[in-house]
Amino acid sequence: MSNTWKIYMLAVVSFLVGTSEFIIAGILDKVADDIGVSLSSAGQLITVFSLAYAFGTPFLMAVTARVERRKLLLFALGVFIVGNIVAVALPGFAFLMGSRVILALSTGVFVVTAMTVASEMTPPAKRGSAIATLVMGFSTALIVGVPIGRVVASVYDWKMIFAGIGVLGLLAMVLIATVIPRTGGEEPVPLRAQLKMIREPRIAVALSITFFWIVGYSIAYTYISPFLLQVTGMSEKGVSIGLFAFGIASLFGSKFGGYSTDKWGVSRTLIGGMLLHAAALVLLATVAHSPALVFPVLMLWAFAAWSTGPTQQVHLISLAPEASGIMLSLNSSILQLAMAAGAGIGGVFVNQSSLLSVSWIGAVGVAVAVATAASSLTVSRYRSLRRGKEPALPDMNV
Repeated sequence: MSNTWKIYMLAVVSFLVGTSEFIIAGILDKVADDIGVSLSSAGQLITVFSLAYAFGTPFLMAVTARVERRKLLLFALGVFIVGNIVAVALPGFAFLMGSRVILALSTGVFVVTAMTVASEMTPPAKRGSAIATLVMGFSTALIVGVPIGRVVASVYDWKMIFAGIGVLGLLAMVLIATVIPRTGGEEPVPLRAQLKMIREPRIAVALSITFFWIVGYSIAYTYISPFLLQVTGMSEKGVSIGLFAFGIASLFGSKFGGYSTDKWGVSRTLIGGMLLHAAALVLLATVAHSPALVFPVLMLWAFAAWSTGPTQQVHLISLAPEASGIMLSLNSSILQLAMAAGAGIGGVFVNQSSLLSVSWIGAVGVAVAVATAASSLTVSRYRSLRRGKEPALPDMNV
């Protein structure tokens, strides 16, 4: 009980670092205008972040595995502050790209280490809820951090967001140094052992579901602010409200996904949620020019998209319960790779076609995930039934 508030404090800091990841999608048009690049070029800031997170985090966690955990948290936050300083103080697109790499690496190390610390400060029976609290803190950045960032960028300047995050990062370092107890390092999980699991066909297929689902999501979400401004014709205030509603709906979707998985199982929840996700993106393209209709569709999209998260994690853990940590780590890396791929693909279509196309192409990506999940789960069910119907071996002692 005495450590509960410390876990919530770590969740608040996770919210801070999470905001640094998600905020770019909310202010993409302002960043592009200010530094003089196209929307598709600015979208690659998300691609670079995701690639650095996906490839860098597993490597850094393996290298720093034996480092005392509180020290590693402080080091990650120190690097995080440097990343924000670079974004604010150094001009030009190249330096902003560099800051995204720094922020991605420090964010990945902090989030993974914070989960480890939280689990070690909690009794075994409550470790799941402790980790869930940290995940909720990180996800809340989408609900609160992105719309607040949009408002700040509209009233002041987008660089003020990163300046504020940097200052709050300093405060976070003081709090962690003061209240988080020292925690020893741990034995590293070799990258070879992590990559070995990807070669198992059923795990590779399951991870491909994450990839295509997030690719479809990212294609559309990366360009959501310019989409709402230019295609739908919303005002600045309308976009901020829309992003806030999107975040709230995503929270409810995540909660519903967990509930539905427990009540109706992985197959129904996973396939049903992604079908609704694809349908919502098609609807978004269909009603794109009507703010009154776009608003509820936006919430439907967020609800459906985020309902898949907890279900897919349960699905992956069920495939390798003895290596749940590695499975979730791999899923996180694949998710970030998919975010990068989605931002890149979306940029191509924005350049070659129009902003409206990202919703259609995003729906195609999610549809591929649905087909992959349906075929994979059907084959798994068929194999289970075959095993159950196999005749028992005769008892040789009779």
